[in-house]
Amino acid sequence: MKREDVLMEALPYIQKFYGRTIVIKLGGHAMVDPGILETVIRDAVLLRYVGMKVVLVHGGGPEITAKMQAMGKEPKFVGGLRITDPETLEIAQMVLVGKINDGIVSLIANCGTRAVGISGNDGNLLIARKMEPQRVQVGEVMQEVDLGQVGEIEEVDPEVLHCLLAQNYIPVVAPIAIDRQGQSLNINADTAAAEIAIALGAFKLINLTDVDGVMNPDRTQVYHRLTLPETEAMIGEGIIAGGMIPKLEGCMKAVRNGVVSAHVLNGNREHNLLLELFTDQGVGTMLSQ
Repeated sequence: MKREDVLMEALPYIQKFYGRTIVIKLGGHAMVDPGILETVIRDAVLLRYVGMKVVLVHGGGPEITAKMQAMGKEPKFVGGLRITDPETLEIAQMVLVGKINDGIVSLIANCGTRAVGISGNDGNLLIARKMEPQRVQVGEVMQEVDLGQVGEIEEVDPEVLHCLLAQNYIPVVAPIAIDRQGQSLNINADTAAAEIAIALGAFKLINLTDVDGVMNPDRTQVYHRLTLPETEAMIGEGIIAGGMIPKLEGCMKAVRNGVVSAHVLNGNREHNLLLELFTDQGVGTMLSQ
């Protein structure tokens, strides 16, 4: 397409999304590759300058693992789930809040706009309870495992986000929550992004990951548009499996609770965020009612 055609195709979408809230979950390789992360942040800043209210939620599992190993603490996983004892939680807070969050805020500032980094502790944004022991398969045996300081969200108070958005800041949220006794808990970033999108009444939830979207069993085709019943059927049939399931569960919950659409797309490809939002076909998978 000619450059002018690209701009004209984008125009109705820019008009439609103007003033709307977009929650973007940053994850995958973007969290460990500075070049990819900077490109994604530039795209997010562009969304802010064309009139959208942008909220960023980030993960950081690989960096937490690397920091633990550097500090001489071996990460422990059971059935793919991280055991989070108090020392591990302290390292997670150090990485998520002190390093990744601060780095994203600095990137946004370098792109010419303002951001504020917070965690779910700030303003009681995310209230959680300690997760119950989980039944996971270890080898051929099912075991009940206590994950430690891992939480599940009970309540979201978005007032701090409304205040920041009203002053034209981009909030950058680290997935650490607080329980009703004032103790911090680690939260799954996909879940946190979905719950925040619901609480804000967001127009869109976008999950940036390392895959192109929901694909057919041969991985030769991306399903660009899926309804909730279609997605549920594909999970039941095993077409959607593994790590894609929790991402889509968060997306489906968001759509069921008022978010107009939720998207899963590859954040490693340059400007995929813009192509998904501002072109007719898109590049990832969009879920809607």
